[in-house]
Amino acid sequence: MNLHAADVRRAALSLLNAGAGNTEVARRLGLPPGTVGYWKHLDRAARGECPVPHRPACPRCDGSPLDAPAYAYLLGLYLGDGHISQYSTHRVPNLMITCDDNWPGLMSSAQQAMERVFPFNRVCRVRKTGCHNVKVYSKHLECLFPQHGPGRKHERAIVLEAWQQKLVDAHPWEFLRGLIHSDGCRITNWTTRMVAGERKRYEYPRYLFTNKSDDIRKLCTDTLTQVGVRWTVLARGSDPFNVSIARRESVALMDLHIGPKH
Repeated sequence: MNLHAADVRRAALSLLNAGAGNTEVARRLGLPPGTVGYWKHLDRAARGECPVPHRPACPRCDGSPLDAPAYAYLLGLYLGDGHISQYSTHRVPNLMITCDDNWPGLMSSAQQAMERVFPFNRVCRVRKTGCHNVKVYSKHLECLFPQHGPGRKHERAIVLEAWQQKLVDAHPWEFLRGLIHSDGCRITNWTTRMVAGERKRYEYPRYLFTNKSDDIRKLCTDTLTQVGVRWTVLARGSDPFNVSIARRESVALMDLHIGPKH
């Protein structure tokens, strides 16, 4: 390294130690960002400050605390619109929940739940056409979501482990909210009725949960029954994919604890 390069390196380290970021230092000194990052690494190594490997805690592996309400909600989202995958170029798998841009509140709820369940991991949003993928990377995803496996969820058995069922039983409304936010909706139905010889139109709200998996629908209906919500099954053709909640008192309960997407 020539004298000029040594001066530039000292200037870069001085800026870094003063709190400037790698990109800012690279821009100010006209250097490649990778060079700045390498100099920073060497400087920290010389001072014995190299970061240790990232070893996030895991409630299943080491008994660390788990935010139970956030987990129940995130489990509902995962069983509906979520999936776990691992890219060949990445060291750890990722959990991804796809959220429609029409529901920014739902997207924020999904991100907050991920951050509470994985407090030591960074959660990000990836923009797609008409939606965002809310993602978190963790080597412990399959510890917390043992329902993960090859193939589509509706083509394999989906059964909660005992510890998961205990959390769902303790926080049923959070679990239901996750299911409705992923594969459900609140809609307004209408019908007509003859009143005093005149046909009048009546509107009423209804909640629907739609999923091809018999097991996931049963998890939904068992939990609805637990909280006192009456439900029926509506067939799509010959397939009973839709769980319907239309009775006034049951819709009122759903509105109190879940409400429409926003």
